[in-house]
Amino acid sequence: MNPLALLVEILIIIEVTTKNTEAERYNKKQKEVNVTTQVSVSKVKQFLLYLLEQGNANKITNKRENPLEKKKHQHKLKIKGIQNKNLLKRNQNYFKNPAKKSITDEGDELFKMGNKILQESKSQKQKTEAYTLFTRAANMGNLKAMEKMADALLFGSFGMQNITAAIQLYESLAKEGSYKAQNALGFLSSYGIGMEYDQAKALIYYTFGSAGGSMMSQMILGYRYLSGINVLQNCEVALNHYKKVADYIADKLEKSEGIPVEKVRLTERPENLSSNSEILDWDIYQYYKFLAERGDVQIQVSLGQLHLIGRKGLDQDYSKALYYFLKAAKAGSANAMAFIGKMYFEGNAAAPQNNATAFKYFSMAASKGNAIGLHGLGLLYFHGKGVPVNYGEALKYFQKAAEKGWPNAQFQLGFMYYSGSGVWKDYKLAFKYFYLASQSGQPLAIYYLAEMYATGTGVLRSCRTAVELYKGVCELGHWAEKFLTAYFAYKDGDVDSSLIQYALLAEMGYEVAQSNSAFILESKKAKILGKEKMYPMALLLWNRAAIQGNAFARVKIGDYHYYGYGTKKDYETAATHYSIAADKHHSAQAMFNLAYMYEHGLGIAKDIHLARRLYDMAAQTSPDAHIPVFFALMKLETMHLLHDILFFNQFTMKWKWLKLDSTVGPYWDLLVIGLIVAMLIFLLRNRHR
Repeated sequence: MNPLALLVEILIIIEVTTKNTEAERYNKKQKEVNVTTQVSVSKVKQFLLYLLEQGNANKITNKRENPLEKKKHQHKLKIKGIQNKNLLKRNQNYFKNPAKKSITDEGDELFKMGNKILQESKSQKQKTEAYTLFTRAANMGNLKAMEKMADALLFGSFGMQNITAAIQLYESLAKEGSYKAQNALGFLSSYGIGMEYDQAKALIYYTFGSAGGSMMSQMILGYRYLSGINVLQNCEVALNHYKKVADYIADKLEKSEGIPVEKVRLTERPENLSSNSEILDWDIYQYYKFLAERGDVQIQVSLGQLHLIGRKGLDQDYSKALYYFLKAAKAGSANAMAFIGKMYFEGNAAAPQNNATAFKYFSMAASKGNAIGLHGLGLLYFHGKGVPVNYGEALKYFQKAAEKGWPNAQFQLGFMYYSGSGVWKDYKLAFKYFYLASQSGQPLAIYYLAEMYATGTGVLRSCRTAVELYKGVCELGHWAEKFLTAYFAYKDGDVDSSLIQYALLAEMGYEVAQSNSAFILESKKAKILGKEKMYPMALLLWNRAAIQGNAFARVKIGDYHYYGYGTKKDYETAATHYSIAADKHHSAQAMFNLAYMYEHGLGIAKDIHLARRLYDMAAQTSPDAHIPVFFALMKLETMHLLHDILFFNQFTMKWKWLKLDSTVGPYWDLLVIGLIVAMLIFLLRNRHR
């Protein structure tokens, strides 16, 4: 680690130490509000167990509790706490007595069973069964099961969001060295959710979490050092953190291609989220199934692909994928043949690993010139699966598939030249093929490009480029699955659960999550943050998203400074952000806003000609801007004409009393637009008569 960065971290830790008095006062206040940590944790565990065993979890999942039901559940919680005094006492002493810290074999077995069910679950009933096992394992002292429970309470699984209980459980787990708990406490401290807002304390939690092995903490620290968030900006430290996570992700990607997750932008379709193209609507899915059964080969292959990797909000289902691929293959689809070969090459529940079957289907697809089939044959010869290892044959097939633009084949060629597998090492050729594959989003190609930039292998070393590439790989981690659960929670009206998930992803550096979190915060529908914190926190998140290239976020920052949301009114700063959005991102909204400011001289020198030009540019940039630009120009020309008449009139002095802002009000321009619209309607009606 850089000595300067280390010194800064030490200074921050010292600063936190000096605040012990405040922290103790805050903790004392928290204890007065809530019952003691251990008792509350035990009650929560018993309450969850009670609900799950009674089979009420499905009801909680499908609808939010009304106030009456909530009170009943709270009453049940108290009753369960009283009825299980001995069990509560056992849990109170759990962390104090070292002899009881060891995980029992039964608890460990229950956790493994629950985890297996959760990974393979396709229905809420199975997930409920998994959490029943987690709850039982947690009551037997299984720390991993307790982590699962704490996450469920924090993120609102089964509608059971209880942040206070989650914090108490995390604090107990943190004392036992849980890096997941350290990361969660750091996240909550950084937003001030259920805890005191304290960035220094958050940094300490993240540091301990990363030291314990938390990939999320590593990623958060990488993003903080990259962007200079509460630490000195340091590319090399960011590179170190991101590389550790990227190595972890790349290792998993080499075993399987991974499942890309759709990142829905709430800002794009706030009125009709169900029509978002990132998620397949259920009715459309049923229609596609109907077409597939009627023999539409293209739809059969598409549905097979969606089920193979679990895209567009559909569950991963190998049986359905194989079903559709087989139907399409019988109809002669080369793509379907290649995907069947891929399924047997990798092996899964529906298509057990079989090299001979994979070779058969890859060959059938390759004979039709299919790039996926050619790539598959190359893999078989490269790894020696069912055939002898033959790098020459592998190179031939990879080259043919790469010429057809298949990114996985381009990556394999790059890897052969990078590692010298069957060919002479050639870093320039390796860079060429990695770059081609990365343009299609091939994750391993991006990873190896990052490696080359980080080490200066075959290319001029660039820390910034390497970090940006590593960051792209890190964002493919399993934690990205929260994008879907957060989206569905928002769509179902569970705003708090959605916000907490988006906020965690935002902390990890996901630009989409930053803008989504800000969007939810400014709607003021969330209850987990005080209203006075919402605009300042939203402004912070919009700013982080804007730095990562989000044009909409840049315009939002301008709006916040213009209206004084979460900050003081500052027309100059607003104009600066609008200018950046207009010049760099060609935002029509920014052009329109900037034109208005030039028209009225708000924060910048008044310039009617430049205002006209910006209005015209906004109309040319976006068709949606035509109507507002038309009315804005009509108002501008009318007021400009009125100004000229008054200016040249010899009795101008008599008109000094005419101060539109003071007589008509601050929104006099809207009144003028209304009058213009009324005049146009009047003229059009008379014309038709």
